[in-house]
Amino acid sequence: MSQPNRLASGGLIDRTRPLAFTFDGRTYSGHPGDTLASALLANGVTLVGRSFKYHRPRGVLTAGSEEPNALVELRTGARREPNVKATVAELYAGLEASSQNRFPSLAFDLLAVNQLASPVFVAGFYYKTFMWPAKLWEKLYEPLIRRAAGLGRAAEAADPDPYEKTTAHCDVLVIGGGPAGLAAALAAGRTGARVILADEDFALGGRLIAERRELGGQSAARWADEAEAELANLPEVTVLRRTSVLGAYDGGVYGAVERVSDHLREPAPHQPRQRFWRIVAKRAVLAAGALERPIAFGGNDTPGVMFAGAVRAYLNRYGVAPGRRAVVYANNDDAARTVADLNAAGCELVAVVDARGDSPALHAAARTAGALLVFGGAVARAYGGQSVKGCEIVDARGGSFNVACDLVAVSGGWNPTIHLTTHLGGRPQWRDDLAAFAPGGTPPGMTVVGAAAGAFGLGEALAAGAQAGAEAANDCGFSGGTFDPPRADDDSGETRGLGPWRVPAKRGKAFVDFQNDVTVKDVELAAREGFRSVEHLKRYTTLGMATDQGKTANVLGLALMAEITGRSIPATGLTLTRPPFTPVALGALGGAHRAKEFKPTRLPPSHFWAEEQGAVFVETGLWMRAAYFPRAGETDWLETTIREVETVRTKVGVYDASTLGKIDVQGADAGAFLDHVYINTFSTMPIGKARYGLMLREDGIAMDDGTVARLGETHYYVTTSTAHAASVMRHLEYCRQWLFPHLDVHLSSITDQWAKYAIAGPRSRDVVAALADDGFDVSDAGLPYLGVKELTVCGGTRARLFRLSFSGEMAFELAVPARYGDALIRAIMAAGEPFGICPYGAEALSVMRIEKGHAAAAELNGQTTAADLGLGGMMSKKKDCIGKVLSQREGLADPARPRLVGFKPVDRSQRLRGGAHFVPRGAAVTAANDEGYMTSVAYSPSNGCWVGLGFLARGQERIGEIVRAVDPVRDGDVEVEVVAPVFVDPEGVRVRG
Repeated sequence: MSQPNRLASGGLIDRTRPLAFTFDGRTYSGHPGDTLASALLANGVTLVGRSFKYHRPRGVLTAGSEEPNALVELRTGARREPNVKATVAELYAGLEASSQNRFPSLAFDLLAVNQLASPVFVAGFYYKTFMWPAKLWEKLYEPLIRRAAGLGRAAEAADPDPYEKTTAHCDVLVIGGGPAGLAAALAAGRTGARVILADEDFALGGRLIAERRELGGQSAARWADEAEAELANLPEVTVLRRTSVLGAYDGGVYGAVERVSDHLREPAPHQPRQRFWRIVAKRAVLAAGALERPIAFGGNDTPGVMFAGAVRAYLNRYGVAPGRRAVVYANNDDAARTVADLNAAGCELVAVVDARGDSPALHAAARTAGALLVFGGAVARAYGGQSVKGCEIVDARGGSFNVACDLVAVSGGWNPTIHLTTHLGGRPQWRDDLAAFAPGGTPPGMTVVGAAAGAFGLGEALAAGAQAGAEAANDCGFSGGTFDPPRADDDSGETRGLGPWRVPAKRGKAFVDFQNDVTVKDVELAAREGFRSVEHLKRYTTLGMATDQGKTANVLGLALMAEITGRSIPATGLTLTRPPFTPVALGALGGAHRAKEFKPTRLPPSHFWAEEQGAVFVETGLWMRAAYFPRAGETDWLETTIREVETVRTKVGVYDASTLGKIDVQGADAGAFLDHVYINTFSTMPIGKARYGLMLREDGIAMDDGTVARLGETHYYVTTSTAHAASVMRHLEYCRQWLFPHLDVHLSSITDQWAKYAIAGPRSRDVVAALADDGFDVSDAGLPYLGVKELTVCGGTRARLFRLSFSGEMAFELAVPARYGDALIRAIMAAGEPFGICPYGAEALSVMRIEKGHAAAAELNGQTTAADLGLGGMMSKKKDCIGKVLSQREGLADPARPRLVGFKPVDRSQRLRGGAHFVPRGAAVTAANDEGYMTSVAYSPSNGCWVGLGFLARGQERIGEIVRAVDPVRDGDVEVEVVAPVFVDPEGVRVRG
């Protein structure tokens, strides 16, 4: 449990509390305030993973979310999470971490043999290798690729943790909690503006807590603590730690993910694991800092090669020495701080290699540390296998020598973190004074400050942040706050990385993109093979792909392509980034919307009454519908269904039809609008009448059917099928807004506003008459078939009554406001008791609609036309409608197409199966002989046998013919008679009473 690389003092960790954790099954110790990376380094663990393609040993490279190497699996079981960056994984007691992308172990990985095949695994090898011979693709190539693909293992059980989504509105959003971000938040917060400060770290301060700096005569870390305390006391300021702002979107909207409980073994009760924020900000201040970049030299991916800025973070924030014998290799003065901090921590500085000429800052730091100073030189190679053992240094004259070391701190310059500025198309601009890309265009309302804007000085960052925060608040109507930045210990040294971008590698691979194993040779090959465009370079080599989106690799890769092709970096170009800035769990994007919450169950108005009756329910889309109502002594669902059907046919039954889609259509052009979307005409339909309608998609295929009732001169009421209610509403809105914007028409979905019950059977009028208030005539003369009436029922309750039938019996649909739905079903049952009423469910309804030959979802399956359904005669010849022209295409109008007909088994005792295919008698059961299929089947009490609906080639011409209904899945082969699709009351006498 010792921590050999933990410094004796310093850091912002709580040394009084040890935290035990495991990595690859071995127990180690850390402290609160550690990350997994810092704790591993403290314990002397430098090998933490294997690279994606070559399975090379990899160690910690950075100290932030840009980390490309140290990707680990956290937790076990259902909470196992792959590809977590160890540099941002906050340590907690009992943390379980595992290395990934290795077999059988991290130290001995058999797939490291891929390094021997590196001459084959060059850029684009997959385009070249797996093309020939073609027959090996399925047998060899694809299985091997699938086995090797991916990093880590996803959990195999359902995620047990909850997630949340929320929306917040603010005046000023400050992105980044470093010096510029803290200054901006203080300046804006003191005005009284609503401010949200979001930072991806669990501690605010950024470089203030990673450096030995002073502000206003005190340590920078102390100043950051005081700033954080003041922000916590400002009533309109919200500080979101552990929160990554991942994307900028239209209208001042920003997406962010807060890792609420990732620093715990499991979330506390009633707390989510992560929370997705949709932040709507009037103004935004981007203070995301800058990211260090590498220099390409041989073995620059060896564990123990780290960014110089990251070394300082581990020394000063975590009290960890990443190595005891260090070489610092840099092309900018910022690395001088790394030299000084290593020396202050008691580490031996073996050599300081400055790629430039004489640099006063690095010279002074090296002299103080007693290090060998090499000007104009380079580190040509780091060596050591699973950890750095030394490096080869080349001096300005070309001479080389080796030095022993266990740490190589590299700084190739700094890139402003400008990703969010590009999400709405902003083009970064190359700045020679920075040797980096800086923000060009930005999203509306965004100001970029600090290192993200190229202002690397601490004093500059504080001043710019304070000014931006005050101006953003002022733009939102707030003023009066003052913030004077404290005096900073700024240096005036050179901070830009001027090269070299690479060092010719005599031995060892020189990596550009660590996460994707892209080397300098890959970039050279891409240039030779013509992939010089930055878009082609990215896709051919995979440079800048994956979870880091080129945070550390992109500029280096572009600089190399520019150098190889003899162009400038801005002329070479730059690929833009896209959200998310850092990887996001799908659970956070979904929030609570999963399992039942993904599609919340909708209950019709009679649900609780139906539960009292012992109903058995079935999920229909989002609705929970009663399937049937069993009674004592009934042995199965079919027996219950037959009873319900026979009761409706002989007496009266009631069904909750509230789940049907209901759309209110109003406006001077409402009738004309419906004429456009339905194949038949509604503009001339009298008030107080209803009509069946069918709408087509634009390609001529049937989309949905239903009824349309005319309630007034400019007022129509449309019903749709339960399954297609939402899609029909979307379709109508699309038609209204885009196809017919000139029409005066308004749409409103009213499905949930009305409870609706179908009262069907020979005694249905008696039940309705008992419910209707005095003065309302529901006789055949007062309300004929397809009539509509507005009335009151049950002593003054407003209602709508429709003379419609889906069962084939005389029927009425009675609708009342939804709040009266439960009371109405009870009233209907009481009124119907003298007439032998019974409730019936979806199973009985399905039987009766099949008996009557009504098409439903199985027939409206997105493949059938009006003619296929036998409804071609409904299509008006006097008007056009959506889908009419394309429905007349040769293929859709072909008389040989399968058409809707009915089927009965020749042996009336045999059962029919939905999905069976029709084959001529005596023909082989092959696809060539397939003539159609069965869509819907039911046992028909009225016919005393099973009946079915289906589509048969030239079906209407083949009434009376015998074909086979073959069901290979269930070994069925039944001879069936082709009959008309209406099995009950084909003359339609019953529905008219």
